[in-house]
Amino acid sequence: MTEAPAREGLLRGSRDFRRLLLAGVISQTGDWVVSTGLAFYVYDLTGSTLSSAITLLVARLPDVVLGSVAGVLADRWDRRRLLVGADLLLAFGLLPLLLVRDPSQMWIVYAVALWTGVLSTLPAPAQKALIPQLVPESQLVRANALHGQSGEVARLVGAMAGGIAVSAGGLTAVVLLDVASFAISAALQAGLRVPGRPPAPVTTVGGQWIDGLRMAARHRGVRLLVAYMMITGLGEGIFGALAAPFVADVLGGGGDAYGLFLSVQAVGGIAGGLVVAVYPGRAAPGPLLGGATIVFGLLDLALFTYPLAVASFWPALVLIGLAGIPGAAMTAAFTTLAQGAGGEERRGGVFGLLGSAHAGTALLGTALAGVLAGLLAGSIGGAAGIVVTLCVHAGGLLAAGLLTLTLMRRPHG
Repeated sequence: MTEAPAREGLLRGSRDFRRLLLAGVISQTGDWVVSTGLAFYVYDLTGSTLSSAITLLVARLPDVVLGSVAGVLADRWDRRRLLVGADLLLAFGLLPLLLVRDPSQMWIVYAVALWTGVLSTLPAPAQKALIPQLVPESQLVRANALHGQSGEVARLVGAMAGGIAVSAGGLTAVVLLDVASFAISAALQAGLRVPGRPPAPVTTVGGQWIDGLRMAARHRGVRLLVAYMMITGLGEGIFGALAAPFVADVLGGGGDAYGLFLSVQAVGGIAGGLVVAVYPGRAAPGPLLGGATIVFGLLDLALFTYPLAVASFWPALVLIGLAGIPGAAMTAAFTTLAQGAGGEERRGGVFGLLGSAHAGTALLGTALAGVLAGLLAGSIGGAAGIVVTLCVHAGGLLAAGLLTLTLMRRPHG
């Protein structure tokens, strides 16, 4: 098969992959609608940053605690039914938000945020474990690139739609949009035709989770992916905490500049996903992951340090947009390696373990960013402290890329 027909066949020739991809775009768009709209509504309703922080915390904490369990369930249960069930439960779980009218009802918001946080751990490992059942192995890097790109499309569209919806129709409009997105996603995934797969070992969920940890201890490839995810997760936590201060205090921009900065980041991710999906894909996923991570780290290093010499905003937009290309390559290559690391019967467990490692270190990175930037602000100044702390993130990317290239060259033992 030539490369051109292969690229054409990935979408045109795979009805089920198209349905999975479209379902992911729609449901993730709904996620961004409700996360954006709810964040604005909660602050507008309560005037409390503490309430906003609690809502965010209870929604994200399940990723740390339950990520591995979600991966085990993706191996034990029928993945198609798991995805459909999660979408339907997420849709019904949002409906109590329609009752919220005053700050005394914030407990409803917290309960819904926890419910959606728990259920939202299920789709990612199940979908990623399902992709190799729907596309040929030769197309996995492209398929993973397109699947990763769907999250960037959802962020770009959903964040904008959430802001418009909460302004035009309040929380009711936000909730109904998200409920509709989950219902459509469930309908699309209910029609998936999934080939059979080897049965998972018959153990308790806890026993299979422990088996997954043992496999990580024995399997060098899984250990490398966990280490990679911990390093980059720490950096993502740092960047997430300091992106707004970087735009405001280092680049001298306002809220509109911050919105533009994030939008260009999403557009860069979309463009990067298209590049990776169209590229002939001859590079093995290991070298692709290492090389792309190093390029991403160098672009981030340039992004964080150029304001020390040049007082201009537009280079930041160029650099963060360009970073989308290696960023998409990283996502596609990493997912492809993870899909082959544990075998079909433990694929979901691998993704759950990696998700927990990422979520935990991202929270740690968020805390580290606040402490380190604060300490440095007192000695070298606020803006310089932000830059130095962000350079820790860039340095972590360079280390992760070099580690990957080095270990991937060694023979498996």
